[in-house]
Amino acid sequence: MISIYKIKPKFQQFLKPVLTRLYKLGVTANQITLASIFLSLLIGIAFWNANNWNVLFLTLPIGLFFRMGLNALDGMMARTYNQQSKKGEILNELGDVVSDVFIFFPLLKFEAHISYLIVAFICLGIVNEFAGVMSKIVSGERRYDGPMGKSDRALVIAIYGLLQFFGVGISNYSIYIFGIVIMLLILSTFTRLNKALK
Repeated sequence: MISIYKIKPKFQQFLKPVLTRLYKLGVTANQITLASIFLSLLIGIAFWNANNWNVLFLTLPIGLFFRMGLNALDGMMARTYNQQSKKGEILNELGDVVSDVFIFFPLLKFEAHISYLIVAFICLGIVNEFAGVMSKIVSGERRYDGPMGKSDRALVIAIYGLLQFFGVGISNYSIYIFGIVIMLLILSTFTRLNKALK
């Protein structure tokens, strides 16, 4: 399945100098995870207030890029410097879900006319991540398959922020856009579960 997640190895290679620097500064994997959650909260607050300051829409593409970097770095830090722990795994999984809710919740304000689809988008995103975790329980391997995994959802919202910043109205099309995203989310979830069962 096509997914942004497939570029992760190259992205991690790009982040290696940053990883080394953070380790020398004494930063831990769990601290990076907590920073990612806090950043997501700030992104969500900025997004909520973007109708007052249009420039705040740019916090979506910019903030989500840095969040993706932090999400990659915490796992790299844990694996490279033997910081893996049960606490860290729980924090990472719950942190991803909570962070998504922080960032996506303001869509209910900006796309109020399709609030039912936004609620479905947020809820199915949680289910999608749960399916990935369940896959680890069933098969021993955490699944990140797309076509609408965490990175793909972030890309959709980043593009949404750019369109809003440049004044490109999508209200007439958002029902179709989020309808397609939801279908891809369902497909992504079934893909993860199916591969886990195999």
